Amino acid sequence: MKDNFDAIISRNTLFWLLITNVAVLSPLYQQATLWSIGICAICFVWRVGIYLGKVAAPPKLLVTSLAVGAATTLALVSSEIGLLNALVNLLILGYALKYIEMREQRDVKAIVLVGYFLIALTLLDQQSMLNTLHLLAVVIINTGILVSVYQDKSNKIANLGFSVKLVLHSLPLAILLFVVFPRLGPLWMVPNIKSATTGLSDEMSFGDINKLTRSAELAFRVGFENPDGSTLGPANQDLYWRTLVMENYDGKTWRQDQSIKTIQRQAYFQKPQREQAVITANNRKIEYMVISEPSHQKWLYGLDEAFSDNNQIVELPDYRLYSLRPIDQRMSYRVVSYPNNIMELTLKDNTKQLNLALPPNSNLKTQALAQRFAQDYPDPQTRINAMMNYFAEQAYYYTLSPPSVGEQQIDDFLFENRAGFCAHYASALVFMARASGIPARMVTGYQGGEYNPQAGYYSVYQYMAHAWTEVWLEGQGWQRFDPTAMIAPQRILDGFDATFDSQSSYLQDSPFSPLRMKQYPWLNELRQQLSSLDYYWSVWVLGFDEERKQQVLSKLLGDVTSSKIALMMILSFIIIALVIGYYAGLFSINRNDDPLNKRYNLICQRLAKKGITRPQGQAAHDFANHVQTTLAQQHPAIAREFMALSTAYMALKYQPLTALQTRQHMQQFMRLYRTLLLRLLRS
Repeated sequence: MKDNFDAIISRNTLFWLLITNVAVLSPLYQQATLWSIGICAICFVWRVGIYLGKVAAPPKLLVTSLAVGAATTLALVSSEIGLLNALVNLLILGYALKYIEMREQRDVKAIVLVGYFLIALTLLDQQSMLNTLHLLAVVIINTGILVSVYQDKSNKIANLGFSVKLVLHSLPLAILLFVVFPRLGPLWMVPNIKSATTGLSDEMSFGDINKLTRSAELAFRVGFENPDGSTLGPANQDLYWRTLVMENYDGKTWRQDQSIKTIQRQAYFQKPQREQAVITANNRKIEYMVISEPSHQKWLYGLDEAFSDNNQIVELPDYRLYSLRPIDQRMSYRVVSYPNNIMELTLKDNTKQLNLALPPNSNLKTQALAQRFAQDYPDPQTRINAMMNYFAEQAYYYTLSPPSVGEQQIDDFLFENRAGFCAHYASALVFMARASGIPARMVTGYQGGEYNPQAGYYSVYQYMAHAWTEVWLEGQGWQRFDPTAMIAPQRILDGFDATFDSQSSYLQDSPFSPLRMKQYPWLNELRQQLSSLDYYWSVWVLGFDEERKQQVLSKLLGDVTSSKIALMMILSFIIIALVIGYYAGLFSINRNDDPLNKRYNLICQRLAKKGITRPQGQAAHDFANHVQTTLAQQHPAIAREFMALSTAYMALKYQPLTALQTRQHMQQFMRLYRTLLLRLLRS
């Protein structure tokens, strides 16, 4: 049976199908497995062959073999890539297989609908301004397929132009629904089994934070909201973004205690309670908004002591903020911090024992050193200060490439290597404090931030990951002590870049990172301006919560009531429908859009004012003869030029002309039109 594929689907549609296939699948390359990419490539190459006329429609055996292979490989790797990624790959493979075997126009429509679904799925995960603009372009291209099906005689540029008009017509309705429609919860979220995570982990060994110092990825952004309207936050040495608290140490790795993990697991059903901040004249308040990048974890970021009124965030007993759902997409939340608030004024016995525990027979040299500190400095406050000074007085060095340590990690670091980064110094201080009888624990998070003066916000990157120590002192609660400030004070005062070379740290593995523009002032300013646009997008679009919605509606309606909202929606729908109907040609408005006719009729109107009227239905040639007879004596120039104008007009309207002839007649017509119009206005 002879294949009649080309007779069913035009080459114009085949062209758009090739473009759309790449456009729809390209944003999902991170979720696609190598097997999925390979099968999609086979399908695409075959479709290119069909478009070029080299091959016919694929045999059913090939399509069946690809389907069986896709299902088999997906079943084998689904446990490794996670449930959500497996579902995404299943949809990608279904799209590719339908793409290769389509034969009729109804198959094309199915491809378009699945394409829209894939675009929406991509938007759930990639919501930055650039990604959104990219996906908007993909929507336009995908719509171009439908346009090519129903307007096959149009050329490709006309198809694309009409697709742009359709998308633009839908934008007012989309904006209206965005403003007035209730903010719904993320109903699309499903368990993301074994998904890749970024940023800090709930376990920390000596080398973990060192790995993050080689990452130029953005962790989160912060916009401060000061009472005086300024956007500057606290000084860099006060920007300690608390993320995780670790209290268990086995001699190699710091971990969260099981009790806090239990609270985290139960937080969705039973929210933990934390004492509210004591608001006094000396306890200043800091308000800010955090925009977190996807980390696929649940821990969030905040300055001490942080509170949030977001109903998807809980405040844990160890003074951290914790999300009820994994951060699988950008998340914005408002925070109020009280930096002078006392954290845990009274320490429970079980918490005290937990933060005094040490591994048995571990780091005996360090324990002996801690005992000497305890004997020389009986007061805990004086003792911890002496331990901090010990790092500054001895020959210790701060480096991102420290020597390796053995089984007795702290001993090797303190007495042999004497070189390390924040995790080494914080671990040593916690160990010494515990060995001397002071409760202490490890805190990890981020320190510092890059201020963007263009938009007034701070960017915190993964390379700013940091570890510090908290000790509990009688009457003061948990207090922060950062031994890094004793070894490398510039790291804390002025930031990471003041201490380390970016080319040998976070830019080493990122050859195309925008942060490389920092060394060029004008490029760095351009980078910050582009980042500002994305920040505003995150604040006003991704962060358009119920509070901002109410602010916008209050400016538009005054008192926001359900009746006013309903009336606004009805009026908006009517206006949008009228505009779309007008452009669709549903209203019968007599218009003469032909510019040639407009100019010819304007000359005829000017002649009518001189008493020479063209009867309805009279041919242009006959009217030209009448004008020449009437004006031959008084205005011979007008009579002669109108005859030439009419000749050019009739040639352009009724004669088959070449491109060169059309251009010559149009030039003659326009020259005579301007001359005649000027003569008729003067006479």
